[in-house]
Amino acid sequence: MKIMKPFSLFIGLRYTNLRKPDHFISFISLVSVIGIALGVMVMITVMSVMNGFSKEIRTRILSVTPHLTVSSFTKDLENWQEVQASIQSHPQYMASAPFIDGQAMFMEGQQIIGIGVRGILPEQIEEVFPLHSAMIAGKADNLKAGSFGIVLGIGLANSLGAELGDTLTLIIPELTYTLAGATPRFKSVKVVGIFEVGYLYDQNVAFLHMADAAKLFKMRQGVSGLQVKLHDPFQSPSMARDLKKSLVKPYAIVDWTVSNGTYFSAVKTEKTMMFFTLLLILTIAVFNLVSTLVMVVTDKKGDIALLRTLGASTQKIMAIFVVQGAMIGAIGTSLGVVLGATLSLNVTRLVDFIEKIFQVQFLSKDVYFISFLPSDLLLSDVLLIASCAFGLSLLATLWPAWRAAQIEPAKALRQDG
Repeated sequence: MKIMKPFSLFIGLRYTNLRKPDHFISFISLVSVIGIALGVMVMITVMSVMNGFSKEIRTRILSVTPHLTVSSFTKDLENWQEVQASIQSHPQYMASAPFIDGQAMFMEGQQIIGIGVRGILPEQIEEVFPLHSAMIAGKADNLKAGSFGIVLGIGLANSLGAELGDTLTLIIPELTYTLAGATPRFKSVKVVGIFEVGYLYDQNVAFLHMADAAKLFKMRQGVSGLQVKLHDPFQSPSMARDLKKSLVKPYAIVDWTVSNGTYFSAVKTEKTMMFFTLLLILTIAVFNLVSTLVMVVTDKKGDIALLRTLGASTQKIMAIFVVQGAMIGAIGTSLGVVLGATLSLNVTRLVDFIEKIFQVQFLSKDVYFISFLPSDLLLSDVLLIASCAFGLSLLATLWPAWRAAQIEPAKALRQDG
């Protein structure tokens, strides 16, 4: 038994026939499909690239930033061994290491470079910061207590023109009063290693042995705090709340979402604004459908008038053009999703190929911390973009469909004749 299509669906699909390239209606329908497909493809690709950037930068930040920092509200954390033992029972705890932070300066010619000096225990630092694996010259184990060796980031070493084995003068911005007057303190340090982690540490952080840092910054038995690494970095806010309740004394506990909150908030805001900007572009492509349907209505005035004289209601006439718009929107959206997903999954290799062919570099590692174009295709983004495109397509059909329903049969037939 042959199944009959509903009246409005049958005619709407007939008007949307894309298999007749010589037919005017098919041609303008095809143009609308291509416009929607390109808009959806661009949105999916751009959002995937932004997701990739966010994921890569977050991964790199988390590889060098402590997930939690436990410090005292006063200057020093004197009982750090006890605190370290207390937090080890938490199920998210993975590793921890003490550190001493201070500010210092290097002088290179007439230039003064301010840096952060971090005192560490070389045997523990790798558990929370990949210093050993990031060494490109020398070894982190060369940091010996009392030797005042120093490990520099590659960016800082380049700024100072320093190489392995060089002796530098470290300036501590703390005044010492002598008969000659108030002067800062100076200390000679020897470069025993150079590291590269691809983040801000390369430019403005230097490492000393914790015992040497304690002498430089006049700390007795205490430390600045503990760096804590978790099994799941995204549980750091929860662990911070747990530790504030469980530790006997009040401590300053800061997780990475707070210390880097400004950056990630800016990235989230940028992604949101980019989404709405691209949505406006997609809206322009979708509303090309309005002109398409208006031309169809104008071209089919005679057919519409004939259908009205045969008893077709205004609702059925409107449904014809809603079906046509919905079909164009669905085909364009589906094609755009396929193209966008394909491009998103291959954009890294495509950009790499273009860079090799034309001998150019689109991303500088010094600026973006990565030298390739990352992409992370998320199903949630694809569904959201596809829903917006199809919804806008349906919205674009309403006015042309209403206009078609308002055609007066007698007047249209007289003009057509």
